[in-house]
Amino acid sequence: MRPAVLTGEHFITGDAACAEGALAAGCMFFGGYPITPATEIAEHISVHLPEIGGTYIQMEDEIAAIASVLGASCAGLKSMTATSGPGFSLMMENIGLAVCTETPCVIVNVQRTGPSTGLPTLGAQGDMMQAKWGSHGDYEIIALAPSSPQEIFYQTITAFNLSETYRVPVIIMTDEMVGHLSEKVIIPNAREIKTLSRTMAKGRKDRFKPFAPGPNGVPPMAVAGGGYNIHVTGLTHDEQGYPDMSVECHRQMMERLINKIRLNQDDIIQTEGYRLEDADIVIVSYGVSSRTSLAAVDEARAQGIKAGLLRLITVWPFPEKLIKQLSARIKGFVTVEINLGQIHLEVERCSGGKVPAFLVGHPGGTIITPDEVVETLKQAF
Repeated sequence: MRPAVLTGEHFITGDAACAEGALAAGCMFFGGYPITPATEIAEHISVHLPEIGGTYIQMEDEIAAIASVLGASCAGLKSMTATSGPGFSLMMENIGLAVCTETPCVIVNVQRTGPSTGLPTLGAQGDMMQAKWGSHGDYEIIALAPSSPQEIFYQTITAFNLSETYRVPVIIMTDEMVGHLSEKVIIPNAREIKTLSRTMAKGRKDRFKPFAPGPNGVPPMAVAGGGYNIHVTGLTHDEQGYPDMSVECHRQMMERLINKIRLNQDDIIQTEGYRLEDADIVIVSYGVSSRTSLAAVDEARAQGIKAGLLRLITVWPFPEKLIKQLSARIKGFVTVEINLGQIHLEVERCSGGKVPAFLVGHPGGTIITPDEVVETLKQAF
């Protein structure tokens, strides 16, 4: 039997590192459907998940894949799927169901160009707003954006931990460049990896309310078939899980679903700063674009421009408070992303017009070079 965690140094792709992170996090079910450029995650985990007693199933399409993931999670397993843009679109209805039923799971989107089939083998970052608003209705979601194979290993573990803690789908918004990039990945010993699991139901089974919130606003979770009387529905429901078509019940349910994320933002949001202390201009970026933005900061500094980088590790919830704080002391923002301005709109919104904000972006297919970023810095400031 293969150990759940292969320790030591490995030269592997981001997709393989993602699969290894899932194994390290305790993932025991993967339901997927092949799609470029995410197929390698499924291929890797399909070989190694059964070796540790887990289950891999290739479903007939992406709709069935996410449905199987929700079912496995309800049965008590840490569960995951991986896809790209077209498959991500097909999964949206069941992602909304997971939010409403508070079913923890991890969804990886290895982004490629779009819309529709687009350029299947070339990367982009054009699904960022879809991750936040792709399903219908109001809700809160957690989305992470790794910038390297090493980071996607750790962020996959973090995604499972957040999903289990808050009973919410967590989306890893990587991209083709990071997914197919081969770099050294250091995998620590299993005892050095912190993993978290959902709070389980306890006490009298005849009195259990499956959607009664715990101290952090998150309900303990019963395992289907574990003897608890549970009712799971996508309809507005009360604490017992039974449908309640009243406006007041919907208000109470939505308030709790949203606040369990919003009230815990300080524990959820992660960012990384580079040369921000004296920066006049702040570059906001994430994923592969933050790698070239890092070089742009150093080049801009060499040309006398006091640039700094705010790298978004957590994209959703968005670090609104931090953007507002920065806007009070800097001269402006430059958002760098491989789309036509999705996160840029958030930077503009949160800065509230206090300072100008500029975009360096294009629809996808290639990375954004440091020279492009520096040129915008010179022209804008």
